[in-house]
Amino acid sequence: MDELLTYIARELVNNPDEVVVKKTESGNTIKFELSVAPEDTGKIIGKNGKRAQAIRAIMKAKYAKEGRRVIVDIMG
Repeated sequence: MDELLTYIARELVNNPDEVVVKKTESGNTIKFELSVAPEDTGKIIGKNGKRAQAIRAIMKAKYAKEGRRVIVDIMG
């Protein structure tokens, strides 16, 4: 589990205890599955997907030095 992604998600939602992050690695790719309460999905995605884009950009920047590919899936 990635602490940065968990921290960001918990700060944005009304139900921080329902934030779950699953991390899977396959070769050079890291995939994160971010689950939040259904009523908090909109808070994570943001208007026109701006927050989701920002979260993905932060996670990609974190692993860029290692040359790894990052995928962040958001599930409500």
